[in-house]
Amino acid sequence: MDILLQDTLVFPALCALLGLFVGSFLNVVIHRLPLMMEREWQAEAATLRGEEPGAPQPRFNLATPRSRCPHCGHLIGALENIPVVSYLLLRGRCRHCDGPISVRYPLIEVLCAALSWFTAHHFGFGLAGWGALVFVWALIALCFIDLDTQLLPDSITLPLLWLGLLLNLSGTYTDLSSAVVGASAGYLTLWSVYWLFKLTTGKEGMGYGDFKLLAALGAWMGWQVLPLTILLSSAVGAIVGVALIVLRRHGREIPIPFGPYLAAAGLLALYWGGSLTQAYLDML
Repeated sequence: MDILLQDTLVFPALCALLGLFVGSFLNVVIHRLPLMMEREWQAEAATLRGEEPGAPQPRFNLATPRSRCPHCGHLIGALENIPVVSYLLLRGRCRHCDGPISVRYPLIEVLCAALSWFTAHHFGFGLAGWGALVFVWALIALCFIDLDTQLLPDSITLPLLWLGLLLNLSGTYTDLSSAVVGASAGYLTLWSVYWLFKLTTGKEGMGYGDFKLLAALGAWMGWQVLPLTILLSSAVGAIVGVALIVLRRHGREIPIPFGPYLAAAGLLALYWGGSLTQAYLDML
């Protein structure tokens, strides 16, 4: 414990190593959680239609069944599932059928490790450091799920919101009143934009998951960082969206997920929210 408190290198290094394994787990979450949600929706829809339950389906959750090669169904063993190392040793190929393994898996593991190292280095050992790690891991999962499916699952956003409020009971990142106002203002801000856009154009401009994610960011860091977060995420999202349209890789009618830009802005606010907000106010 004394080493963790006094040495500025040990704790970040351990968190980077932990981040590799958490990143491996996040790959499972990113792939399976939307499928679990779809199964749940189908079951609920069948119940509402009054259909008789069919044959029970095999269990499918974050732990069951074991990971398999998508090409040949080969069960992935423990030695084939070591973060980054296994991918390099296998040269990005399945050991059984030589099918390609997506490079995104090790990239997410490396990203998680790098952000875990920086977060631990920035906050140090303590409640703020461990809480920030959970915050970062949740945002990574939300970012890639939104990119894949344009969904921001309640099973991640809502616990993230409540955890932020609980941590701020002791003023870990901001005072409790700022956190409560931040959660409320974050949700109502994008909710208002949603309805204004819908009443004006007759179309839905964003999903309810975006409201909840911004509410979670406000619960963690307070209402003071919300203007900066909205400004950064909107600016980056607009630039990327226009670039995709100009390059003709994205039609105007195809929606662009907003969650990744909110997540990136939330990370910037977590690390440098106070200084960035003050610099913005000074510039104005």
